[in-house]
Amino acid sequence: MAQALEGKTILVVDDDPDIVAAITAALADSGATLKSAGDGVTAVNLAEQHDPDLVILDIMLPQKSGFLVLERIRKNKPRGSKPRVIMITGNTGRRHRQYAEALGVDEYLTKPFRMERLVEVTHKLLSG
Repeated sequence: MAQALEGKTILVVDDDPDIVAAITAALADSGATLKSAGDGVTAVNLAEQHDPDLVILDIMLPQKSGFLVLERIRKNKPRGSKPRVIMITGNTGRRHRQYAEALGVDEYLTKPFRMERLVEVTHKLLSG
């Protein structure tokens, strides 16, 4: 699957640098351009500047929650348009999942998740 995502941009948003490093390492040979942010404000700014094809987004972020980031980047865009969004969270509650789905998230993964699963979902969303 190396280089399968050539020409695509992926924004990875998590306040844990180890998680950002693990995700970017897992996607490093995909061919996609990878950007990252550690807080919600930076995430929104990068999304507006780079118009990513996919955002991998944590819910619990400093300055602006993942939900607020999702609302902002989805604003005025039809459902199913880019960016596609994979929400990742350590919260196992159903309310968060339901809210994320109501906001139009494409996939919802609960931490800890297998990196292979994230890579698989990324390829599925970006090659469809």
